[in-house]
This record gives sequence, C-alpha cells and structure tokens, in this order.
Amino acid sequence: MEVKLESISDLERKMHIVVPSVEVNSKVEDKLKQMTGQVKIKGFRPGKVPLREVRRRFGRDVLQEVSSEMMQQSFAEAIQQEMINPAGTPKIEDVIVEMGKDLAFTAIFEVFPEVEPAELSKIKIVRPVADISESDLDNMVERLREQRKVFVPVDRKAALEDQLNIDFSGSVDGEDFEGGQAEGSEVVIGSGSMIPGFEDGLIGLSTGDETDLDVTFPEDYQKAELAGKQAVFKIKINSVGESQLPEVDDQFFKEFGVQEGGLDAFLIEVRSNMEKELKNAVDNKVKNQVMDGLISTTEIVVPKALVNEEIDRMRQDMLRQFGDGQQFDASMLPAELFEKQSIRRVQLGLIVNAIVEENKLVVDAERVRSKIEDIASSYEQPEQLVNYYYSNEEQLSQVQSLVMEEQVVETILKEAEVTDQDMPYEEAVKPPEQPEQTEDDAQQPDDAVALESEDSQTDQSED
Repeated sequence: MEVKLESISDLERKMHIVVPSVEVNSKVEDKLKQMTGQVKIKGFRPGKVPLREVRRRFGRDVLQEVSSEMMQQSFAEAIQQEMINPAGTPKIEDVIVEMGKDLAFTAIFEVFPEVEPAELSKIKIVRPVADISESDLDNMVERLREQRKVFVPVDRKAALEDQLNIDFSGSVDGEDFEGGQAEGSEVVIGSGSMIPGFEDGLIGLSTGDETDLDVTFPEDYQKAELAGKQAVFKIKINSVGESQLPEVDDQFFKEFGVQEGGLDAFLIEVRSNMEKELKNAVDNKVKNQVMDGLISTTEIVVPKALVNEEIDRMRQDMLRQFGDGQQFDASMLPAELFEKQSIRRVQLGLIVNAIVEENKLVVDAERVRSKIEDIASSYEQPEQLVNYYYSNEEQLSQVQSLVMEEQVVETILKEAEVTDQDMPYEEAVKPPEQPEQTEDDAQQPDDAVALESEDSQTDQSED
C-alpha cells in the first residue's frame, strides 16, 4: 500500500492511498469462489455454477464491494501508519476502481489540533459568598404561598392582579383572525400574558360587563400578518376573582411533604433546599467563569467537522424538545442558529480533554455514586432509579461526564486566582447573564428551591 500525506491547512489533510491490484484481485477471486457454492443460476445445479459464470455475472458488483471494504481498511491502516488522529468522517474523492488496476482514492479530512492550555493561574474567578438570612427564609415562604394561591370570586370591579374569566373575539379591519377567539379564558391582570393594552383594558370591569377593546399588535409580533396591526376585541366578563394565599399551617406543610414537626420542621426543610440551590448557583457561576477563562486564555483552532457534528446534535436536541412528536427534517434548521454555541462547545471539549490528559484525571466512582443517589433521593423508590442509572450506559455516562467536569473545575481552581465576593442570597442565586449560557449551565428558576409537593413526588415515581 502506498500512502502520500499532504497538509492543506493547519488542520486539513489530504491523503492519497493506492492499494496494489494484486491484493484487490486476490480478495475478489476469494469472494467469487465463495459464491460458486451459494448462488443459484438457472441451468446450473446448486453448488455447481462454474467460476467463470459467477465472474461474468457478478464480477463488477463484487469488485465494488471488495473495493469499498478495502478503502475503509486501508484508510484505517494509513492513519495508524502516519500516526494521525482524524476529526470527523473523511471526504473520499478521485476513486479509481477498475478490474486489473490498482485501487486508488484520496481522503480529505481534518485532524485534532494540539491543545496546550495556558497557565491556569491567568484565569481570574470571582466566587459569590452568601448567607441565608431570616428575611430570605421569610421571603421564600411567601414565595411558596404565592405558588399555592387560589382565586375566589368577588362582586366588585376588576383590579390589578385579579383573575378574570372572559370570552373574547378579535378582529382586524372588521375580519376575524385565526386564534383571536376564545371562551372561558382566564387572564390575570398584570401578568403580561396578553398583548400590550389588553389587560389594562379589563381594569374596572365587573362580572357580566361587555366592552370593545382597541389594541395594537407589537411590531415584532410572532405572527407577521398581525404585526403592527390595530385590532378590536369584543369582551364579555364571566367572573372576577381575587387571589387568596394559603395559611401557613399543617395542611400547607403537607402539600410540600412535611407530615410532622409543624412550622419548625417546615422551615428546616425550606432552608435545606435554599442551601442546595445556593450551592448549585455558586458552583455554576464559578464553572461558567472557569470555562470562559479557558477559552480566553487558550489559543485553539477547531475542526469544522466537529463543529458541524455539534450543530447536528443541537438540531436534533431542539427537535426533541420542541418538535412535539412531529417528524421534521433537522437540516431545515439554519446552521447559523447553532454555530456560535457549537464552536464554544467544541473549544471547551478539546481544552478540557487536554487538561484531563495533562493531569491524568480519572472519574471518581464514589462521586458518581453519590451524585446518582442524590438525584434518586427525591423519588419514592430511590434504589430503583439508582439501578436504572447503572444499567443504562447513556445515563451513567452523562453523570460521569458531569463528575469529570467538576473534577476539572476543582483542578483549575487550585491554580486560578480566586476572589470571594460577599453578596445577598437573592443576588447569589440569580442566573448569570450570559448569551452563551447553555441549558446545563442555566440556573433553575427561583421557585425551583421550593419543596416538591406530594403530587409531584407521586408523578415522578410513576415515571
């Protein structure tokens, strides 16, 4: 086998490979001989078809099949011989496949870059430090009450934060438009769920009132045919309700799974969840800064093939998340939509892998087990979930990757310049304002601190 390797750019390579015809012919003949005892041809007894007849009928197809197999094999041997590491699938061109001639082809591909992380001491980290005060605890309890509020009917004019049950019908230039009609729709005044001016127009109305609202759709409205258009909504008020918060009593505690111990036990549980949320928020903010620091201090050229693969993965993820079970062609989603984030992910993947190799890091099995048990602790039968993770390679791999990421961050923090910054709890748990923020990096909403209600626990166990 002859191999000639050329460098086209920093990462792109062109490899010319020639496999001698004698090797190709030998494999073709072996394949044809094997077929003589298997093929069925009219006029010949089974297993008695002459080799020349098999060669005449199937020689071309067998040559193509053997050549394809030998191209894959020879490429694998060539990259091992040249000690190179391709990134992505090679593009094959200039293929010569002819009976009696050498098999020749050209493979064009990219290689993984050599990554040398910069001095970790150049990375600067500001680590939030916060305590949970009594007022923070009180605010959280009020937030939990707000989550459980109900609306009770009242016989008065509607005001801000009231919930109205309404029928409405909208029209533009006297014509009804799709999606502009509803019966029994519930709207909370001030929630911002309707277009500007709609909710304000409900203030002062009472049960049984009917009115026309003149509003204008925003210029950037999602439906282009309505953007900037003036509309009239005919409104009928079916009922007016005001919010009522639940009492902080045993019944309220039970909704969050606290069966005994009263207020003291409830507050202990709420504080525990707030502490977990605070730790997660701080860890995520530190991790984001570490990752930003790695990118800003490390020069790296990323293979386009890896970026394209990451774009395809993100396309598929978006379809799974928003496709609603429908079958769509992922390629219809513009690559530009994912390109910037894909480049960042590939950069980080290459840099982190380099740090793992440089520091000879190995996934801590005990931490993996602890993290899985922590995930399972909120389920009614945690051991079943633990067993599921360890029997599902994909799920286990995700947790192992997360643990390795934590180990990498800890390794970097030992050398980075870290400054602690005191701040209030609410500021510490606030999500970081980062355009590059990924789903994994994003913080949960504030109400994620809330204890799970018995209903949610039941739902999870059934899943």
